[in-house]
Amino acid sequence: MKKIIVSVLAALCAVSFASCGSKTYKDGTYTGKSAEFSEDQEGGGSGYGEVTLTIKDGKVTECKFETFELDGTPKGEDYGKEGGEIKNRDYYNKAQKANAARAYYAAELVNKGNTDEIDAVSGATINFDQFKQAVAVALSEAEK
Repeated sequence: MKKIIVSVLAALCAVSFASCGSKTYKDGTYTGKSAEFSEDQEGGGSGYGEVTLTIKDGKVTECKFETFELDGTPKGEDYGKEGGEIKNRDYYNKAQKANAARAYYAAELVNKGNTDEIDAVSGATINFDQFKQAVAVALSEAEK
């Protein structure tokens, strides 16, 4: 558990430093993956996130953010269902709200230029943490 906390804090620090504006990035397409979250961790939820960033003239011009179950299954329109059925409406709604937040986070990164200026969506904070971590990894690959 301590290793996970240290990893999360390190990734968040990397995001903070990456968004300070002092870094320059090489043009290209870069991918980053967050740490894996499991249900037994504080806050619940499980899986990981991946971003694909396109950088042009040193700025993020495109961002795609996807989330996955621990086994690599994409979290899509069936996320929150059990056996293909909605058995718990509240859980399904929360899962789909988190699912929808992915596009918001990606668009906000392109619009605002860094993760520090993006507000987390209520009910989708684990996704936000995964997003920030994955962005930090991708930007570290893009550093000049």
